[in-house]
Amino acid sequence: MVKGTYQPKFQKLYDIFSDSLESNYELGAGISIEHNGKNIVNLWGGYTNEKKDQEWTEETIVNVWSVTKAITGICIVKLINDGKLDVNNLVTSYWPEYGNNGKENTTVKDLLTHRAGMFGFQNDYPQTNWNDWHAYVKALEEQKPFRPPGSSQGYHAVTFAWLVGELIKKIDGRTVGEYFKEEFSKPLNLDFHIGLDKKDLHRCAEVSYKRLDNLKPPLDFIKYVPSFLLNKDLINYKETVISKDFLKAFNSKHFDKNGPNSVDWRTAEVPSANGHGTAYSLAKLFGILSNGCEINGNKLIDQKILTEATRIHSKGPDTVLFGSKLNFGYCFMVEQSFSDKLNFAPIFKTETFGHAGIGGSVAFGDLKNKIGYSFVCNRQQKTSNLYKTSNLLTKALYELLD
Repeated sequence: MVKGTYQPKFQKLYDIFSDSLESNYELGAGISIEHNGKNIVNLWGGYTNEKKDQEWTEETIVNVWSVTKAITGICIVKLINDGKLDVNNLVTSYWPEYGNNGKENTTVKDLLTHRAGMFGFQNDYPQTNWNDWHAYVKALEEQKPFRPPGSSQGYHAVTFAWLVGELIKKIDGRTVGEYFKEEFSKPLNLDFHIGLDKKDLHRCAEVSYKRLDNLKPPLDFIKYVPSFLLNKDLINYKETVISKDFLKAFNSKHFDKNGPNSVDWRTAEVPSANGHGTAYSLAKLFGILSNGCEINGNKLIDQKILTEATRIHSKGPDTVLFGSKLNFGYCFMVEQSFSDKLNFAPIFKTETFGHAGIGGSVAFGDLKNKIGYSFVCNRQQKTSNLYKTSNLLTKALYELLD
């Protein structure tokens, strides 16, 4: 079921990847890894749909969900690099219309680190299609934040798209999809897109999607336990269960009309969640950034600026993700402290930056080890095992590189 290439040293990665498909745990998937500027693994296999009547090929692209946030983050870093953006400025310095209803003192850094208190829509999603960019932006401009900006971290699962996306548009004039295409995709020959052309729709793998707004939090009974009986972490958890911030951020009803396999979703630009591409292109991009940010003598970004953008700028506890101590740089998931035996979060080691998607896809760069890594897939697993396959591959990779 598996095609592609890999260096013999990495046979274990081939075996893990193959087993995940042969066992039917994964439906279809791809993995690609760059190390020291060279591709060491590039594999794909399985099927693009549950009918299993279409094989996954080298040309197959798939929605990688929140991995898209890291791509948007790369655009942000480029704007900083080019002197067009200062993260310490107020958002209103670039986007005056944002400054009302308690959002006046929101900084750019608040937006980039999920600290803007805008992790959902106060009045539900605008009742329109995904391509109606202005409707989503206007709703966010006008509403009050759920929490005071800068006061806490709360993962902006979907709203990140229009918050950071409109910031980029106000600064540069181009949409995120246009900016990434012209600054990165074309020059680097990357098969990754935010907003698909109709000519590419036939290459899309169908993705499975489990609605999360019906999810009952683990230990839901904790809301009835007196706080004096709980330690600090459990008190944080209790507060997030009571606040229901998770449900506000992951409200999925809007997908009932135009789901993740619809033409509307695929052709829209939702730069928090609907990037489509190949594992090879993601690994190539993160590999370049982790290996001096230079290709063919062309310096993309100053290494010092990337290093600053990928250090920990917010540590949680995250009010949306049940008080978890998730670490963020500027849009990026960065080094995480979770045990590598747990699969509800991706393994991100020291000096690693990237993002994971709710469907199980993961992409990251490793500045310390000069790695570009990507695993993409189209079958969403249970919440406790979202990143099981990717974590098995990641652990094996580092063991083989040691």
